[in-house]
Amino acid sequence: MYNRTITFSKINYDKKELLLIDFPYDFKTKEYIKKFDGVTWHSRLKRFCLPFSKHLTNTFFKYLRAQNYFVDYSALKKNYTSAPTRVSTKIKLEGKPNKAILERIGMFKKWMIQKRYSESTIKTYESMLLTFFSYHSEKSAQEIDKTDLEDYNFNYIIANGFSYTYQNQTINALKLFYTYDGLDPLLSSNLERPKNQSKLPEVLSIAEVKIILSSLANLKHRTLLSLLYACGLRIGETLNIKIKDLDLKRGFTHIRSGKGHKDRYVPIPIKMCELLHRYIETYKPSSYLFEGINNSKYSPVSARQILRRALSVTKIKKPITLHTLRHSHATHLLENGTDIRYIQELLGHNSPKTTMIYTHVSTTSLDKIKNPFNDFEI
Repeated sequence: MYNRTITFSKINYDKKELLLIDFPYDFKTKEYIKKFDGVTWHSRLKRFCLPFSKHLTNTFFKYLRAQNYFVDYSALKKNYTSAPTRVSTKIKLEGKPNKAILERIGMFKKWMIQKRYSESTIKTYESMLLTFFSYHSEKSAQEIDKTDLEDYNFNYIIANGFSYTYQNQTINALKLFYTYDGLDPLLSSNLERPKNQSKLPEVLSIAEVKIILSSLANLKHRTLLSLLYACGLRIGETLNIKIKDLDLKRGFTHIRSGKGHKDRYVPIPIKMCELLHRYIETYKPSSYLFEGINNSKYSPVSARQILRRALSVTKIKKPITLHTLRHSHATHLLENGTDIRYIQELLGHNSPKTTMIYTHVSTTSLDKIKNPFNDFEI
């Protein structure tokens, strides 16, 4: 006889209502539950389940009570809708892509390299495809249909709490892969993108930027973060700068193969030029402006660690990344009266629509609004 608690809950999974069975692991309990007709182990949900019906649930309840198990069925009293219920347990991948898929992904990767896709895009797309076909390890690329896409989206991406960006990147990777493989008609009508998010970028005040930069005692670290803010650069662009790309006499740096493989010249403010002079004289980089071990290019991971350490000694609690410095640079330019088209050129944006987002976070226009509450006497 056992006196353990077994919890019942209900889920609508893959258009089927299932009774989920949870309990503290115990071998005898597991074996007893498995003996009940209809109970199966669900590899995706990582738990035992039973097709849900009131009669079957009641019969199973009595089966457990016969061995003095306490059954917590309070979750079944809640009102459930017919819509799928998000699984609280994260879904892990167990399968691996079959050999044919791995070969196709390898050829696709070589094709992207020849087409001069960025290193970051190639790595991201390869990872997305390996994950997708690991989830559907039992199927070939030709067998994937709309149901499989919905299954992966809901029961892997959403169940694991992955972001809108992750979901969108997966679609990009699949669409390009199927186009390359000549199978695009299989998916083109089924790849529905998530609803666009209109999140505004996090922006630091000028005072907060000063606090972060002044907290860095190391000259190399301070120069790196200062350049990100002073020129509004992406971290990849900054780490790709070579000594030959700098023209400190004229106050410019040549950004080569920025996002979208576009070159541009970016002005460097006078004080930043002075800081760069001091940094170069001290560290004497041989090729790249910022170098790591053995004169190799400095890594984005190391750059993120610099920012993390800087934030740890400040009282700034905002969710800040290296890209926040770029957002802050653009916003402060706008607040100082810089034309939006000039900011677009400095940042290397394709469309002015991308740059226009900074008009939503700038306080310049908002400060000019006369709020009637200010005339109240309270």
